Amino acid sequence: KATEEPDMPFIDTKLNVRLSEEKEAVLKRRLGEAIATFPGKNEYWLMLNFTDNCRMWFRGYSQFPVAMVRIELFGSADEATCNAMTKAVCAIFHEELDISPEHIYVEYAFTDRWGWNGENF
Repeated sequence: KATEEPDMPFIDTKLNVRLSEEKEAVLKRRLGEAIATFPGKNEYWLMLNFTDNCRMWFRGYSQFPVAMVRIELFGSADEATCNAMTKAVCAIFHEELDISPEHIYVEYAFTDRWGWNGENF
């Protein structure tokens, strides 16, 4: 078992719009701030993935911007904290990419098994 226990959050985002390098940097910064919504989580251990220009359909259409955001955590979080994070994520993507909050899904995945640096926690 690893001796140091990092927080290990991962946010995986799929978008059907193009993401410029400038907007990616802004999203990185803002999601790095938002991850602190979860007690003990911080940007230092946050891993991010952005996949843009995906062929995504929602409500039978592909013409409007959509996002699928998956937040994975080592550990767990209560409902109120997840609600606060969903609100923050929707605000970030709406303000930065003009994606309507009603076109954003946020999924949470929690685990007590996470590997890093050749070992598992």
